Amino acid sequence: MPELCQSPLTLYGTSACHLCEQAAALLDLAVQEALISHYDAVDISEDEQLFVRYATRIPVLYRQDGRELDWPFSPQQLLDFIDGDDGGQV
Repeated sequence: MPELCQSPLTLYGTSACHLCEQAAALLDLAVQEALISHYDAVDISEDEQLFVRYATRIPVLYRQDGRELDWPFSPQQLLDFIDGDDGGQV
């Protein structure tokens, strides 16, 4: 079993996005399975700069080291991203 990831993760999305809900469900499962301690969900519609950056890409998972994982991502891709073995974009 992978070690618990303590690195902060942020899920960028909006409240009216069904794809964001699917991504959040995967992350909730990762929390339940103790793969991550938590994640922050940020609504990009509340910040003009975030909206410009992510509007056509959400949901996007952001890691503190600057790596991003765009939707769609599978459970395995999420695990790889959490472990740092991802090939995500900066």
